[in-house]
Amino acid sequence: MAKLGMVIINYNDYKTTISLLNNIKDYKSLDFIVVVDNKSTDNSLKSLKKYENKKIKIIEAEENKGYAAGLNLGAKEVIKKLKTCNIIFSNSDVILNKEEDLKKLSNDIGKHSIAVVGPTIVENRSLNRGWMLPTIKDEIKFNLPLISRKYRKEIFYGEEHYKEDLSIVGVVSGCFFCVSGKVLKEIGYFDEATFLYYEEQILSKKLENIDMQVAVDNNVVIVHNHSVTIDKNINRINKYKELKKSQRYFVKEYLEATDKELKWLDFTNKLSLVILYIRCLFKGGLKK
Repeated sequence: MAKLGMVIINYNDYKTTISLLNNIKDYKSLDFIVVVDNKSTDNSLKSLKKYENKKIKIIEAEENKGYAAGLNLGAKEVIKKLKTCNIIFSNSDVILNKEEDLKKLSNDIGKHSIAVVGPTIVENRSLNRGWMLPTIKDEIKFNLPLISRKYRKEIFYGEEHYKEDLSIVGVVSGCFFCVSGKVLKEIGYFDEATFLYYEEQILSKKLENIDMQVAVDNNVVIVHNHSVTIDKNINRINKYKELKKSQRYFVKEYLEATDKELKWLDFTNKLSLVILYIRCLFKGGLKK
């Protein structure tokens, strides 16, 4: 079995991160755990440093360059320590059911050219088991007010897709997944041009370009307290703006959209943002 490391990103949320560390610190299947504090402005670093030992390393980013940059900082630390290994990337707000699940995910790497594998994720009383890699038209449709939800449903697979132990998908959720350290290094790690969001889609597109696959292990289940960390640190409008900034970068740089397609994307993006502003004003949720 390949050595297995884990990377957790913390930003002003040390209590949630500590809860996860307490959950996994004694897992024998994990050879090394790295917590990256993404330049928190609270007492995170001091609190997390208390958990540092031979197996757990706490490192501080020199500056908060975003989620992808934090993932890379942690991944490089794990690879430096373990050399050839698989790496689990995890949000702090996840609940793991059993240690055996980590072994299963790690063992899936390499089967059927699989470089990334995620679990079945329970969040908001629904199951998140991956989705198809979106096209340019899909991304434009996602910006259409009132009917975007209808189009988003179209990129999800039906129940019949998850009948086997492993299901090949386009993208898995970035809240918890396992990746081959060797392949991650080969593709140049995560793209640090995005500050937040679309890390999963960009990673999948990079893997598609080298004929590697993404999968879901239908026998592994975790619970995700969706958006707990993000919502603590970014208001609704700013979160949406960051999402659309990352969306545009993905569409331009990885889907190679034409100028005309980018104009349509920008138009629908502005339209959806206006609708969001109106909704927030009526609900009293618009903040600076």
